[in-house]
Amino acid sequence: MRKSGPPKGLVSYLVLELLAEQPRYGYELLKEITELSGGHWEPSYGSVYPILYKFEENGWAERIEREDEPDRKYFELTEEGRAELAEKREEVGGTAHDFADIILGFYHMYAVLGIDDRFDVENPAEGWRFGEEFSAWIVEQVVRHHEHYFDTTFERVPDTPEEFNERMGVSDE
Repeated sequence: MRKSGPPKGLVSYLVLELLAEQPRYGYELLKEITELSGGHWEPSYGSVYPILYKFEENGWAERIEREDEPDRKYFELTEEGRAELAEKREEVGGTAHDFADIILGFYHMYAVLGIDDRFDVENPAEGWRFGEEFSAWIVEQVVRHHEHYFDTTFERVPDTPEEFNERMGVSDE
C-alpha cells in the first residue's frame, strides 16, 4: 500500500526518456508529460526544473544553446545520462504494483465518498458528482483506454486479488 502520489522517481524517469529522444526545455517537458497522461496529470515547474538542474549537476544532461531560441534553457542527455536512464528503466519496471495501488486507491476513495453514510458529501446539482453513474463512466473510460492501448477487446477477469496474484506469481505487498 502506497502513502500517496506517483511512484518515487517517475518524473525523473520521464524526463530522462524524453531527453533521450531530443533536447528539450522545461516547459516542453511539462507539456509532453501532461499529454502522455491524457491531460489528467501535470507535474509542476517546481518538480521538473530542479530535476533538470540535478541532472546537469550530476553530469547526466547539459545545457545547450540554440541560436533560434537564445532565451530558452535546452537540456541534452549526456552519455552518463543514458547510463542513468538504463538504470531508471529497470527501477521503474518494478513499480507496476505501485501504479495499480494508486489507481485502485483513488477509485476506492471515489466510490466510498459516493456510498459510505459516514461521509456527508454534498454533490452539486450540476457537474461531477460521487455516484453510480459517474463511477460507471470512469470504469468505462478505463476499459476504453485498455482496449486502445493494448489493441484488444476487454474481457472481465474473474480472479479475486489473491487468485490473480497467485496465478501471476506476484506477492500482495
